[in-house]
Amino acid sequence: MELDKVIVRNVKMELKSPFTTSFGTFFEKEFLLLEAIDKDGVSGWGESVAFPSPWYIEETVRTNEHMLQDFLLPSLLKQPIAHPDEVSERFAPIRRNNMAKSAIEGAIWDLYAKKNGVPLYQALSGEKTEIDVGISIGIEETVKDQLNVIEKAVGDGYKRIKLKIKPGWDVDILREVRKNFPNTPLMADANSAYSLKDLEHLKQLDEFDLTMIEQPLAHDDIIDHAILQKAISTPICLDESIHTLEDTRKAVEMGSCKIINIKIGRVGGLTQSKKIHDYCKEQGIPVWCGGMLESGVGRAHNIALTTLSQFILPGDTSSSSRYWEQDIIEPEVIAENGVIKVPDRVGIGYEVNRETIERFTAATKIYQA
Repeated sequence: MELDKVIVRNVKMELKSPFTTSFGTFFEKEFLLLEAIDKDGVSGWGESVAFPSPWYIEETVRTNEHMLQDFLLPSLLKQPIAHPDEVSERFAPIRRNNMAKSAIEGAIWDLYAKKNGVPLYQALSGEKTEIDVGISIGIEETVKDQLNVIEKAVGDGYKRIKLKIKPGWDVDILREVRKNFPNTPLMADANSAYSLKDLEHLKQLDEFDLTMIEQPLAHDDIIDHAILQKAISTPICLDESIHTLEDTRKAVEMGSCKIINIKIGRVGGLTQSKKIHDYCKEQGIPVWCGGMLESGVGRAHNIALTTLSQFILPGDTSSSSRYWEQDIIEPEVIAENGVIKVPDRVGIGYEVNRETIERFTAATKIYQA
């Protein structure tokens, strides 16, 4: 693949309804949409999942722009690429900044699949033609509102419910949810809202038969999670603590978790996601694909990744209509009874709607080879 240029668009899309977690409420998603165009005029698409502020990890939309402009794109554009795995190798001297790396690497994977005339999931050696999906539900204003949102999601057939929790909105709300939905697969996502001082409190979560509790302790912790996992029967799933294959290995060997959430942006792209997947398969650790309020492009990458065999737990990739009045791909992502059929067209499997993209684009920069 010999690139001609990369177009970086700053896109803003308003959410259908506010989405609240332990670290804030989102009303819109601002993100970078990347289009890598080769000398033959073929386009590959990638998406940065960084937020405008460093709530989730240290990266932001602005830091991604800086890294792409000043380091990543100059490195990528200087010579041809034979395979997308080379992208992470080329970026290896640059520390972290995984979301920026992932954004352009995703576009290269899409371009590679298109140039080879195969769907992205096949280029990744995926096996499934359909994937099970769950739904991530933010914190609502009242218990009644929370139950109503869950009831709709269960009625829509989602395979599991992920409920955001935080101190003061955890045991009581989970008890109420369990009373109303006794047989629904349920997990809790704390987004690092607790510490070991809350250990006795967190033990109460064992009564709710949760599939997992996701990242209850500090965003950069592995040690304290091992202590907590020994004290509770509920499986811990690590999210924010896992940025590399080495992080994964250390967490598994220490007993810090029993499940890993693989987010493509957080670990630096599809190549690194595959490496973590393969290690977890060897170790018998279930993995699933987390969501970051992606548009259809990022959602398509998640779908392709989830076709790998060790993704045995439903991910967060729900229907486009859950978040957007209109997505930027056609057709939009549709989950029916908690299942998404994997598209079999080349590349990400969906067509981008350029007219819609232009409507949501606030700024555009073109980087020429």
